[in-house]
Amino acid sequence: MACETASVSEVSSSQAHKRIGQNIRKFRKRCGMTQEVLAEKANLHPVYISQVERADRAITIDALLRITKALGIRLRDAVGDL
Repeated sequence: MACETASVSEVSSSQAHKRIGQNIRKFRKRCGMTQEVLAEKANLHPVYISQVERADRAITIDALLRITKALGIRLRDAVGDL
């Protein structure tokens, strides 16, 4: 059964937010987008994008899905190997 064999991640919540923010920044820059352009494409505020990239704010699932769609990446690309 999957629940019995699943391992618990050793990554803390703050580490997870930091990794996600770093990945979003990496893909945003790779796409040549500013935070403002990404925010517009994802229908989010540029300050929110900045806060997420710096791990100053926890990202919501909804925002993460909007950002990944705007960047043209898969959800697992944004979360990495958490």
